[in-house]
Amino acid sequence: MSLPEIHLIAGTRPEAVKLAPVVAAMRAAGLLTPVLVASGQHPTMVGQALAAFDLTPDVILTVSRQSGAQAELLTAMVAQLDALFAERPPAAVIVQGDTTTSLAGALAAFWRRIPVVHLEAGLRSGDLDSPFPEEANRRLVAQVAALHLAPTPLAEQNLLDEGIPAADVLVTGNTVVDATLAVAGRRLPFADPALAARPAVAGRRLVLVTAHRRESWGEPLDRILSAVRTLVQRYEDIEVVLPSHPNPAVRAQVDAALAGLPRVTITDPVSYPDLSRLLSEAYLVLTDSGGIQEEAPSFGVPALVLREVTERVESLHAGCALLVGADEDLIVKEAAALLDDRGRRDAMTAAGNPYGDGHAAARTARATAALLGLDTRPVALPPFVLTPGAAQ
Repeated sequence: MSLPEIHLIAGTRPEAVKLAPVVAAMRAAGLLTPVLVASGQHPTMVGQALAAFDLTPDVILTVSRQSGAQAELLTAMVAQLDALFAERPPAAVIVQGDTTTSLAGALAAFWRRIPVVHLEAGLRSGDLDSPFPEEANRRLVAQVAALHLAPTPLAEQNLLDEGIPAADVLVTGNTVVDATLAVAGRRLPFADPALAARPAVAGRRLVLVTAHRRESWGEPLDRILSAVRTLVQRYEDIEVVLPSHPNPAVRAQVDAALAGLPRVTITDPVSYPDLSRLLSEAYLVLTDSGGIQEEAPSFGVPALVLREVTERVESLHAGCALLVGADEDLIVKEAAALLDDRGRRDAMTAAGNPYGDGHAAARTARATAALLGLDTRPVALPPFVLTPGAAQ
């Protein structure tokens, strides 16, 4: 007898990374057949991300884009997914996070009365303009989901406060923790030639910098890059690696500020194995990425968050991240404090990772099977406890 098919919809690299461990966990449990669907939003990046886990999409949808507008993308993906669900009806659909793909998958499944499982549910910034349009996307998905898999108790509480029944919510942890630990543990050589060519210098400390969000472009990015330049000039023992956004204007802005500066490596967007290895070797991270905020604590690396607000406030509460925005003086001040004081730096992540224990994918697989009556509901991720001595 064939097992029920579960469609896991991925349109961006973060979605692919966070869904990959779920595929492995479902296969290991043997109760469900995972079907990876590439939505067509960022097909090349999805394929590259899945390759890091020795996976390929089972279904690849093609989306024709003319204007690049969100409305065009959403309607095209909904039509493609609706046709897929009609031809090959799944028992449930898993969407991840808050992308346009997530919203398209949730709507297409809901309209065909297919249960929607929302992975990484319950994140809220409270501001529809930041992040845009992600804050609206995740709130809309919550309205049609049958099962809400929250990464943390705070995300769970957000859902309960919005009237989602407690029986429909489970704290699983974030599958990105599973993913990054698995990939970094393989210690693969750097695929990016610029990273591979970096000289190994004893005692040198790596500062990883990522600033990809649209809110960071323009003047905010200028201030961030100026802060990085100041830090490189002030600390002769640090090395900066900055994977740039592929947008030509952003890359030109980065090159204008940092190209040619000693101990600075600017790259194109890097593969997930390269990023995981950089994180595992970093002393400090400056980032506007939500995923990196979740991954860095697993390697004991503190993060300075280059955003005015973050929906991942658990890292702020746990002390493993500080919100600095694009304030040049504040970035330099806080980075210098951690570069000057190793004890202060280590204390930030002494409590561990508030986003998970590396078993989120197994909980997700079991919870999905339980939704279909094929297993019992798993025990939720134990609450994160701030240990004495950790930074607060």
